[in-house]
Amino acid sequence: MKLLHTADWHLGQSFHGQERHVEHRAFLDWLLGTLVERQPDALLIAGDIFDVVNPSLRAQELLYDFVVAAHAALPALEIVMIAGNHDSGSRIELPAPLMKSLRTHALGRVHWLDDGRLDSDHLLVPLHDADGALKAWCLALPFLRPAEVTGGEIDDYREGIARVHGELIEAAEARRQPGQALVAMSHAHLQGAAVSEASERPIVIGGEESVSATLFPESIAYVALGHLHRPQQVGEPRIRYSGSPLPLDFSESHYPHQVIEFTLDGEALGGIETLPIPRHVALQRVGPGSLEEVEQALEALETNAEFPDATMPRERWPWLEIRIDLDAPRPDLRARIEAVLDGKPLRLLRIHSRYPNASSQDDADASVDLDSLTPQEIFGRTWQARYGDAPPEDVMTDFASLLQQVQDAESQQENDVENKA
Repeated sequence: MKLLHTADWHLGQSFHGQERHVEHRAFLDWLLGTLVERQPDALLIAGDIFDVVNPSLRAQELLYDFVVAAHAALPALEIVMIAGNHDSGSRIELPAPLMKSLRTHALGRVHWLDDGRLDSDHLLVPLHDADGALKAWCLALPFLRPAEVTGGEIDDYREGIARVHGELIEAAEARRQPGQALVAMSHAHLQGAAVSEASERPIVIGGEESVSATLFPESIAYVALGHLHRPQQVGEPRIRYSGSPLPLDFSESHYPHQVIEFTLDGEALGGIETLPIPRHVALQRVGPGSLEEVEQALEALETNAEFPDATMPRERWPWLEIRIDLDAPRPDLRARIEAVLDGKPLRLLRIHSRYPNASSQDDADASVDLDSLTPQEIFGRTWQARYGDAPPEDVMTDFASLLQQVQDAESQQENDVENKA
């Protein structure tokens, strides 16, 4: 049996205020062509399908157009998708009854039975081969929010996560027949995994949101992970992040992006192959350096063999980030940069000015763009400015917990509005 693993599409992402629908459409077209070429039995999408809990209609169209096209091209293909921490679980599940007619399973939340047990049937998805034989079970674990896994006798978040995993694995072991494999799909931060420089906001709090790979016993042939954008294995080859299909920040532009194809041989993992995703729109970084050095580097781009063709449609021009070290503010900075770029097929997305010789923290802070900081970083800087020291760990924990509550409340409010509509 052959499966494809992908995650972290972040459809609808606003890239410093600019839309990326063209890039996402190009990726989905490539993925559809890859599905037709490779003929897998199932496609696993491990969360963060959308970039925000209230995605635009255009972002939703990208997803549902892809599902319809994939079903038309491969009627036997089974798709399993889970909600990530960027997604609204209720939104992901809302079209689930309709999606089932397209052999697509959309899991957004965990559900509990009246007796307090996990509704394991909701999260166990049977997977079939090309002949229609049941060959595997997918343990589909959407992002587990604290409010969903704590309460009653369990107040600790990690304990709640362990309980969900334990009950689901126990149910899967009881359900499967000899020769049927178990495949887990989860949106989580595993301990020991590498985070990109500016990749992802913490799921919950500091190290509290990271979970141990020991939650996935050897009986699980493959663990398809989402959340971290850098592709990697965690501890052993069967536990993997596929990574995001395109760089979501300039810090993610230096490594290749991929989907993972893996095969199952009975109950065991067979082979693993990584399929590189073409970079449909390049991300170009220039600097850091002085204004004069940056201007020279921009001029030199004309002689670069990889410089894009000026006849390329504008929506395919590379995104450009410029990092400049200044001694003092330059009111004419943007005008000088735009003058050098005149006539070049580049889209200037961001000028990041730094003041390495600034004499005070206030001067250094003034050089930082607000949209480049996470809420945690803004809070930490504010605390530092007011009290002179970095915030204590317990304060950061409380802040992150409050931030998660706000995000959950926003998601729930948006779901209530949808339900009333």
